[in-house]
Amino acid sequence: MPELTAELAGDRREAEPMEQTGAAPFSRVCALTELGAPGRYAGVIDKIWTIGKKVHGGTMVAGSAAAATTFLRGTDPALAEMSPISASSDFLGAPEPGEVEYQVSIRKVGRQICLADAELVQHGRTCVRTAFTFGHIDDIAPLYAYEHSDMPAEPPADALGYGPDSPMGSIVHVGQGAQVFIDREWARFLDGKQGEPRLRLWMRPFDGDQADPDVAMYFAMMAADMSPPVPMNLGHFGWAPTVQMTTYLRRRPAPGWLRVIATSQEVGGRMFDEDQLILDSTGAVVAQSRQLALMPLPR
Repeated sequence: MPELTAELAGDRREAEPMEQTGAAPFSRVCALTELGAPGRYAGVIDKIWTIGKKVHGGTMVAGSAAAATTFLRGTDPALAEMSPISASSDFLGAPEPGEVEYQVSIRKVGRQICLADAELVQHGRTCVRTAFTFGHIDDIAPLYAYEHSDMPAEPPADALGYGPDSPMGSIVHVGQGAQVFIDREWARFLDGKQGEPRLRLWMRPFDGDQADPDVAMYFAMMAADMSPPVPMNLGHFGWAPTVQMTTYLRRRPAPGWLRVIATSQEVGGRMFDEDQLILDSTGAVVAQSRQLALMPLPR
């Protein structure tokens, strides 16, 4: 995101996207058409699910999860309650927005754990390869949960929105498919300053995407890759290619705002790690991710 500099500013009311009652743009990412051969599906990733010209990585993982879940559940009615609790993704290429194919194969079927592989393919080339672990997500209260009471459950008045006419939204087009705000207090780069490599965001799917429990589940997985690269707070802007990303799904999100908390253990000269924690409107952990990425090239 090389264009993100000190001029990033704006009033929340100006940047906030229009109310999208009943809209379900992320449902279209998860809508699949069988292609005849077992485990092969066609899908579409619209251009709103891009950052700059590149398809958003978390959206590709979520689409792959929908394909793998559809195939696994279809093989045996007893697996209907299985969900993709872990996804380990390698990004081999950057597809263009538009039509894609998914190729799914089952590696193991068990009563508690199933394994499946999915490839996202475009024009005959594999762009993303993901190994999924399926299991039963948590549906009871945790024995222990860290309190994140310092982060408001909803974006405050000074949060910067990702609407299509906002500085962030002009690059992160995902803001056209959901409501997204970034916390100014942590995002020091917004004011041309530097700070710790950490960021906080709020993200909320449109009404139609919250209505389907599976779509809401895939949306939470997608949100685990929503934060900008945390080295931006250290003055390093630009494309930070993901080397490898692992996403965990812990439970289905409650309706409402998701909170995204991004942190790093170390920002190196060549690589950095980034952890993203996703809380739902009740404060419960619904998804997590950890990725290793390359530092943006100096300009």
